[in-house]
Order: sequence, then C-alpha cells, then structure tokens
Amino acid sequence: MARERIFQRHRHPIKTFSLGLQHVLAMYAGAVVVPLIVSNALGFTQEQLTYLIAIDLLACGVATLLQVWGNRYFGVGLPVMLGCAFQAVSPMILIGLNSGVSAIYGAVIASGIFVVLFSGLFGKLIRLFPPVVTGSVVTIIGLTLIPVAFRDLGGGQGAEDFGSGTNLLLGFGVLVFIILMTRFTTGFIRSIAVLVGLLAGTVAAGFMGEVNFAPIREASWFHVVKPFYFGTPTFEIVPILTMILVAIVSVAESTGVFMALGKVLDKDLSSKDLARGYRAEGLAIVLGGIFNSFPYTTYSQNVGLVQMTRVKTRDVIVVAGGLLVVIGFVPKIAALAQLVPGSVLGGAMVALFGMVVSSGIRIIGSQVDLNRHENLFIIACSVGMGLGVTVVPELFAGAPDWAQIMLGNGIIAGSFTAIFMNLLFNGLGTKATAAKMAEKQADAILAETEKSA
Repeated sequence: MARERIFQRHRHPIKTFSLGLQHVLAMYAGAVVVPLIVSNALGFTQEQLTYLIAIDLLACGVATLLQVWGNRYFGVGLPVMLGCAFQAVSPMILIGLNSGVSAIYGAVIASGIFVVLFSGLFGKLIRLFPPVVTGSVVTIIGLTLIPVAFRDLGGGQGAEDFGSGTNLLLGFGVLVFIILMTRFTTGFIRSIAVLVGLLAGTVAAGFMGEVNFAPIREASWFHVVKPFYFGTPTFEIVPILTMILVAIVSVAESTGVFMALGKVLDKDLSSKDLARGYRAEGLAIVLGGIFNSFPYTTYSQNVGLVQMTRVKTRDVIVVAGGLLVVIGFVPKIAALAQLVPGSVLGGAMVALFGMVVSSGIRIIGSQVDLNRHENLFIIACSVGMGLGVTVVPELFAGAPDWAQIMLGNGIIAGSFTAIFMNLLFNGLGTKATAAKMAEKQADAILAETEKSA
C-alpha cells in the first residue's frame, strides 16, 4: 500500500475517535499495572503513585506520537501503540531496592541514549537475540512476575489479612471472570478482557467495602509535568548495563511488530525504516527517564485491532496517543487505577503475566527448531537459571554488592545464560538468517492476532 494511503485522514471524526479509544482501552490495563507494581514494591506514597500513573499515561501517548510521526530522522510511521515494557519491571524494582530510585532513571536514560545512538547497528546487535534467546527471555520474564501476581492476589506482601477468604474470593473471582470472557467473547471485547475483569472486580470489591476512595478525593484535576520528579538521576554502570539489555530485548520484539504491521499494510520496510523506528523507541525511553516513568516498547496486541477493524490509517493512532496525553494531565483520572484493590489486581495479573509466558512459548514453538538438541539445551538452562535465581535469590548473597543486581535477578541471569549458550552452540548467525527470523516472528504475530480477532 502506498505511503499516502497509510497516512490519509479518516473522513468520519466520531468513528476515528471511537477507534482511537479502542486502541487506548486495549493497552490500558498493561499501562497502569506496571506503575502499580513498581510503586508497591518501592514503597511510593499515594501522591507519588498518582503522579507515576499520570505521567506514565502521558509518556505512553508522547511515545506513540513520536513513533507514528515518521519523519526522516525518527518514527517508523506505522499505526503502532507504545506502552510500558513489562520486561523492565523486575530489573527496575531490583535497581531501586539496591541503588535507589535515582539509579533507575539514570539507567533508563542511558539505555534510551544507547538505542538512539546505535539504532543503525541494531540489525547486527539483534543477531545476539535470535528466537531461541528472545523466547527464553520472555518466558523467564513471565515466570518471574507470576509470584508478584500471587502476592498481590493474597492481599499484598505483609498485609494483615493476607490470604483471607475475601482476598482469595476477589482474586480468583477476577481470574475466572477473565477466563470466561476470553472463552465466550471475540474481537475487541476479548482484547480488553483484563481491563473489564479489573472493572468488574473493583465493583464487586466496592460492594464488599474493600475499595478506598481517598486517592480520587485527594487527587487534583490538573498537574504540571515535572522532569526528575523523584530527584536527579544517578548513573551507575551495572544498572545501566541491565537496562541496556532490557532495551535490546524490547527492540528485538518491536522488530517483529513493525514487520507484522508492514505486512498488514502491504508496505515493505527497509533497514532505514526500522532504524527510524528504533530511534523513536530510544527517544521514548529517554523521555521516560527524564519524566520518571518507564521504558517504552511497541505493543503487539494493537496489531490485532488494526487487523480486526481493517482501519489502517495513522490518524486513529494519533487520536489514541492524544487521548493518553490528555489523560496524563488529569490526576483525577489517573487516580482511578488506585481504586483497584490489591487482590483484584493480583487476579488480573495472573492472567496478564501468564500471557507473557505464553508469548515466550509461542516464540519458541513457532520460530525455533526444537528438533535440535542444542536449542532444547539452551532453553532448559536459561529458563532453569532464571527461575532458580528467582526462587532462591539468597544463593548469591555472598557475591560482591556490585554483582548482586546481575546475579540476584532471574531475568538478567537467565538472559545472559541464553545469550552465552546460543553463541556457544549456534554462533552469531548471518544477517540473512536474522532477517529470515524477523520475518517468521512477524508471521507468528499475525497468526496470533488473527485468531484473537
């Protein structure tokens, strides 16, 4: 399809607005869950959490607009939505606990600058991350986040009523509700099953007296964006290396999404198009660090909406990005996410993080030659290492402090294991092989989203 047709304006403003709202709703649950998890883990105040959710939504919108813009310097120019990178959750929490919140944002800014500077070379860097590595890493990410979901489902770490009947009823009730929605609905409704589950669970919790409305009452209607809200960033080498690894994994996944959308739009993407896409993602990560939110990556679930609605114009995504920006300036709206009780959030997170695990399994099953014993061994050792370190983090308690963040984090330990073993058994691979793998990744994303639609 010609570039002009991709970028043409939709003739019906109301329909364009409704389609943009659909895209926002499809990614909203993922966007607000990340700040809730990080905030709870790092002990942020209610006011800080409201700011974090608001600035995160605003940054999602700005990141989306940067990517959709598509000029000669940055932006892939496709109808894509950007949101928080789930793979950054555990590393950010560990960095915050070990080095402080300021080190998180120093590392995020540095990783974004790395992506911007080396965007043209990512074709070579991504060869370090073939499907056997990315599939293993995504699987590890999902597995290491599941315990977080179950702690919230029980009422939260250290809660007096942890594991109470009320918490279990709400948590597992939400999970069952999401399962039933996924089974008996299709299309757009199925794509927002997690969001509807959160809403239904919160309403049920309200009738049980488990909802606290104080965040809504205390939040203001408008706030001014404050760079470095949590303080001046600090730059430490190990946190920076950790977030650079997370950024490379995100870019590897984004490549598949770009190529999948290119197929939907009948648009052949050149290496320059991809480089502009990587550069926009890097700029979005830098902005996330400056405004103390999160690293951002391209969301694959919105590809399904493009396929389902058959509306492939850029203006719909511009509306979606604009809506997120507007919401981000209104703390009252952002504070709505704080109404969700921990147990309700935990039930939804079991499904959400379980989907991360299944995404990793999909990558492995559809793009990796499992008849080769070497690939099976890479998967076995990397996933085993990642899960083992997560379950027994005290194993490396005697290691030097500077090494704790690398050795004590299951995602990082498992990722490096997968990269090293892939180089050992499979070598670096050729550029042609990397291109073929990206093509297969795009086909797998399209097949998955077609089934969802």
